[in-house]
Amino acid sequence: MSKKPWYLEQSQTLGSAYLHFRNAIHEKSIIHDKTKELIMLALACVLRCPHCTEDRIKGAMAAGASKQEVAETLLLTAYEGAGTQLAWAYEIYEKYLGGESSA
Repeated sequence: MSKKPWYLEQSQTLGSAYLHFRNAIHEKSIIHDKTKELIMLALACVLRCPHCTEDRIKGAMAAGASKQEVAETLLLTAYEGAGTQLAWAYEIYEKYLGGESSA
């Protein structure tokens, strides 16, 4: 017997909506399962959720991804995260220090 997710016990209406949303990702769509899992892996990594990242690695491997594809997804995620951080840092630098001369 499977235990109900905690969110269903706390909020039947919103919990049911979330459960439906969660289950919908596994329905057949234009995006293949392996690609879905790799996209979700990248997001889980960016959001720094260790449980989600582990689950998505397992899902990607089960969907046919190789270790190399998983590793490359993680590396691309790290690259994009660094680029985003650098762009944000530049905007903040320019906002507060851009008009000042260096001395």
